[in-house]
Amino acid sequence: QVQLVESGGGLVQPGGSLRLSCAASGSISSIGDMDWYRQPPGQQRELVAGITRDGITTYAGSVKGRFTISRDNAKNTVYLQMDGLKPEDTAVYYCWMDLTTLSSISYQYWGQGAQVTVSS
Repeated sequence: QVQLVESGGGLVQPGGSLRLSCAASGSISSIGDMDWYRQPPGQQRELVAGITRDGITTYAGSVKGRFTISRDNAKNTVYLQMDGLKPEDTAVYYCWMDLTTLSSISYQYWGQGAQVTVSS
């Protein structure tokens, strides 16, 4: 069984910073792509950033230059450093991982979500 646990959300003023973490645990053999998505109130979930196992990153245009995705393969963890936060970044943030279990079966997993609120 595999579990993804997120941490690091909260309330921050505009211009502030937060760092999200998402750690996978359980019967894991390897992890491929890791992504961060977000779902603003009343809107659809959208891709924020992604990182391959080799460290190649992609970003949504709205966060490029402000957010940084990184990963620690030894810890099965993905991070999202968010700087220069704006009120429009307010959303529930979800991590997503494409991983292979010890039974050699590939699954895609979601974290439980972390609320990020940017407000003065």
